[in-house]
Amino acid sequence: MKRFNLVKLMTKVVLAALLFIPTAGLAQEQLRVAFSVPGFVFPFFLITEAGAQAEAEALGVEMISLDGQDSDAIQLSTAEDAVAAGIDGMVISPRTTEGLASLFELLEEQNIPVITFDRRAIEGSKILGHIGADNVAGGEQAGMFIAEALGGEGRVIELLGTPGASPAIDRSAGFNAAIAEYPGIERVAQQTANFNAADGLTVTEDILTSLGSTPDNPGFDALFAANDDMVLGAIEAIRARGLNPGDFVIVGFDALEPALDAIKDGALTGTVDQFPNEQAGTAVRQVVEFLRDGTEPPAETFLTPRVISIDNIDEASTLILAN
Repeated sequence: MKRFNLVKLMTKVVLAALLFIPTAGLAQEQLRVAFSVPGFVFPFFLITEAGAQAEAEALGVEMISLDGQDSDAIQLSTAEDAVAAGIDGMVISPRTTEGLASLFELLEEQNIPVITFDRRAIEGSKILGHIGADNVAGGEQAGMFIAEALGGEGRVIELLGTPGASPAIDRSAGFNAAIAEYPGIERVAQQTANFNAADGLTVTEDILTSLGSTPDNPGFDALFAANDDMVLGAIEAIRARGLNPGDFVIVGFDALEPALDAIKDGALTGTVDQFPNEQAGTAVRQVVEFLRDGTEPPAETFLTPRVISIDNIDEASTLILAN
């Protein structure tokens, strides 16, 4: 597995060198699949990379990992360089729909099959298929879980993901549709925290300040964040305000190991599991099967997310994978 950095010159040299690795007599080894993600700074995408790499090794193909470093421009540039150097297929989670639109046009021009996972391509892009958790359903489950834990009444803070990212849009849509069914639930704040912990911390600090939160009158009863990175930052902000996170219903999304640890510690109420390894591994398998024998995958493959709490924590996919 090879991971590329921001230096374009080095990227091009390494990619060009890959073209001349001897592969005579190893027909299956000739397949090279690029695996592009918004950024390995996000623990979620490190998990997806592990699942994709395991599947690539099992299938006997070479996987080239591309780190978008949480930048549309970098994800686009590294992917374009991989195409120029020569790849057979691509698996990608585009950071935003608009920011990566030209890449899908290039892949179509070069007749390179591509499967998206987790995040969608812009509407109208020619892709082989899409694999992901049903993010609307995941948001709905988070909303229902919170509403039921509050007994149908309470004040909720919502932290949104990266603007323009399809999971951010879908999770929020599902969440708000769910809490709309409970007239006693009030959303007192909704702000973007860009899927990262640092913004989760600062944005929550600002929200708590605007609410005038004190231990006697916190101004909210629950918080939903569209990923675990943001929710862990939010927990830090809540503690810094002199509040006990365990006194609130707090739910994240991804079921990453630090979030599961926070559930065990009582700081986090729940997180939505969306099976990251399975998403990425399935995407790699489907693009390889298409390249080898023309097997076309379903246009969409969806996994059903579920809320993980202390009651079913042993069923979290990341814990099972670790064992």
